[in-house]
Amino acid sequence: MKRKALRAAFPYTLPVMIGYIFLGIGFGILLTSKGFAWWWATIMAVFIFAGSMQFVAVDLLVSAFNPLSTFILTLTVNARHLFYGFSMLSRFQSMGKKKPYMIFALTDETYSVFCGVDAPADVNADWFYFFIALLDQVYWVLGCTLGALGASIIQFNSAGIDFVMTALFIVIMIEQWEKTRNHLPVLIGIITSILSILVFGADKFIIPAMIGIILLLSLFRRPIEQRNLNEHA
Repeated sequence: MKRKALRAAFPYTLPVMIGYIFLGIGFGILLTSKGFAWWWATIMAVFIFAGSMQFVAVDLLVSAFNPLSTFILTLTVNARHLFYGFSMLSRFQSMGKKKPYMIFALTDETYSVFCGVDAPADVNADWFYFFIALLDQVYWVLGCTLGALGASIIQFNSAGIDFVMTALFIVIMIEQWEKTRNHLPVLIGIITSILSILVFGADKFIIPAMIGIILLLSLFRRPIEQRNLNEHA
């Protein structure tokens, strides 16, 4: 039963594998370039497993310790997972002992796969979704470890590697802009970020911008959802 579920899940994780390995390599290189031992990348990938937050955490680790700012930043960066979790309540309800891990492993990409596929009729659905989540994390751990190991063995100029996550989000934003006529979420993000930079400065704008974006998206949630429904009708 488990092997059958694993074989069925694997093809759906291949796109995630390609992205996670290359992004993980970038994270491993970045972390090592800041003076950390290579195995820190593996530990963070196993126990944190939050792509964007891991990149942010690198700067937090080398800056002055500020627990309140770290808590607020982590909460706002990962606030979108609240909505992911709500939509997965029914699917995870029968997971039993696997449920805590499914909650932990619910990344953006894994959530996208969950939303786009259904378990085959002859495969146990709980194990099918579990293996999708597990394989995705394995790819991320592998990429982070390879990048950190490679950077610790081969010395090279890693300037600009920390831009990899920013570049990823820009590409995702452009793709979303081109695929939908409802540009309100993107405009909310851009305008709120620009206003936050002007008001709070480039060094302190992230937390206010994230809070503002979450509040505005919550406020305009119904019209956004209605426009999306009309677009796909």
